[in-house]
Amino acid sequence: MRFQSTRGQAPELGFDDVLLTGLARDGGLYLPVTWPERSAEEWRAMRELSYADLATAVTQPFLAGSTIEADLPEIMKEAYSPFDHPAVAPMVQLGANTWLMELYHGPTLAFKDYALQVVGHLFDRVLSAKKERITIVGATSGDTGSAAIAACAGREAVDIIIMHPKGRVSEVQRRQMTTVDASNVHNVAIDGTFDDCQALVKSMFNDQTFRDELHLSAVNSINWARIMCQTVYYAYAALALGGPDRPVAFAVPTGNFGNAFAGYCASRMGLPIASFLVGSNRNDILTRYFKTGEMTIEGVQPSLSPAMDIQISSNFERLLFEAYGRDGNAVTRLMDGLHQSGRYTVEPAPREAIASQFTGSRLCDEQTKAFIRSTYETTGQLIDPHTAVGVHAAQNSDLDQAIPKVILSTAHPAKFPDAVESAIGIRPELPPAMAGLYDLQERYDELPNNLKQVQDYVRAHSRV
Repeated sequence: MRFQSTRGQAPELGFDDVLLTGLARDGGLYLPVTWPERSAEEWRAMRELSYADLATAVTQPFLAGSTIEADLPEIMKEAYSPFDHPAVAPMVQLGANTWLMELYHGPTLAFKDYALQVVGHLFDRVLSAKKERITIVGATSGDTGSAAIAACAGREAVDIIIMHPKGRVSEVQRRQMTTVDASNVHNVAIDGTFDDCQALVKSMFNDQTFRDELHLSAVNSINWARIMCQTVYYAYAALALGGPDRPVAFAVPTGNFGNAFAGYCASRMGLPIASFLVGSNRNDILTRYFKTGEMTIEGVQPSLSPAMDIQISSNFERLLFEAYGRDGNAVTRLMDGLHQSGRYTVEPAPREAIASQFTGSRLCDEQTKAFIRSTYETTGQLIDPHTAVGVHAAQNSDLDQAIPKVILSTAHPAKFPDAVESAIGIRPELPPAMAGLYDLQERYDELPNNLKQVQDYVRAHSRV
């Protein structure tokens, strides 16, 4: 399997190099050169598989030619063994044809675990085969950082530096990162927004000398391996609800668009997905795009769903690449326009292609609390503020009622106890395994939004 950049100027790579490279050298994001489509018969044969075995079956084509291709079944079993539910990604019925998929049964109680637990093992195996070390730099709006740290803590060939926006993640999210006591883990609170943190990461990757010196790699969803692993729970839900013999729709709360794009990948592999109902909070750049066809950056506003407090949805670039017929030059023009003027307009044909599968909706903070409350009152299900955005997206759609809708519940409600308590008067408790989180010592540094100072910090804390 070969992979190409969305901007068309970087060399094609195999899986091992894509995993370790993260961002392409032309600034683009990697995608497979061809999609490995499965027949309806092949999908039906996967219906009875466990989650780990399904993950192996879905992702195996992407590792063709990898040094660790034969290790994949063992990797998947190891990655999902710590999850605290036998189904790994259980579904709860909320209504006549509406389901909630609980993607918070991993070590850090968020959907990022479903990819990053695998990615940690992939890094270990590939680096061992290549006898190399890497320095991971990542930006987080809350959940990626803790999941990446949980996956990489203590790994001998990896140093990991995670940046989060100071004061813009929940206390539980912060503590899940900053209380991990491992010599290869380093946390940095940046005086800025998530978009500032993400821009710092991209700037470091685009500095080729710095990148090569420190063997930089990424755990954000710019890394193809993250997206690849997230396709699995779409397949798991669709097969459970009758796929591939009937279409399923997914309501996806998202900011960086990686979670939604993973579903698109599942559709390209042959699963009939009727629609992606994309939910945004007050930082509604995606909803604005779906309504107007224009991507326009505005200021980031703090919200009750901080993991979606984003104005630059990096993974949308991958969807643009597909919609523009894989024209890297066209994507480069759009991305240059976004960088220079803070906006771009998608042309009619690709806009129509995107609109055929994606719609968007927006939820403010007061509405978010109302949906937490109404969901609890009508179903008894406690949800976090991000999931509430997904519930609204599902209920706000005009989709055919005969099509099953799956809402992706992206985080445990105990990760956002203040928001949940303000909505329903009940403070959700952390699971027993995390009961002592508030008593642990935090370790993190604070830095300004300054590329040179951040690069100096990374250089000082890398053992490459």
